[in-house]
Amino acid sequence: MFVLRRLPACFALLLLGALSLRLGLAFLLAVPLALALVVVLFIPKPVLQTALGAVLWGGCLAWAGMAWLRVGERMAAGLPWARLVLIFGGVALFTAWAAWLLRTPRPEVRTGDESQP
Repeated sequence: MFVLRRLPACFALLLLGALSLRLGLAFLLAVPLALALVVVLFIPKPVLQTALGAVLWGGCLAWAGMAWLRVGERMAAGLPWARLVLIFGGVALFTAWAAWLLRTPRPEVRTGDESQP
């Protein structure tokens, strides 16, 4: 279950690496950074998982900001933009879902009313 909950985050981090390349971050910086985050993703420490969740939430905002910019450009040029909204919106929602999956589950509180076998 640990690995299955991290696979969407792995893909989302790789997509964020591609976005950083598109934004002009140097290849020699973007690719190792994305791969390092993917490696850190599979280290089962709650602090690291929380930090990666924050990175993914920031990535969700980055995708939304990129959508805002690109849609504005396409609208100004008179080009169709609805498909662009769907694509960027889908990627932003996927990234948010991947961040949500990384949250640490709360420990269950036992009240003592339950009878134990």
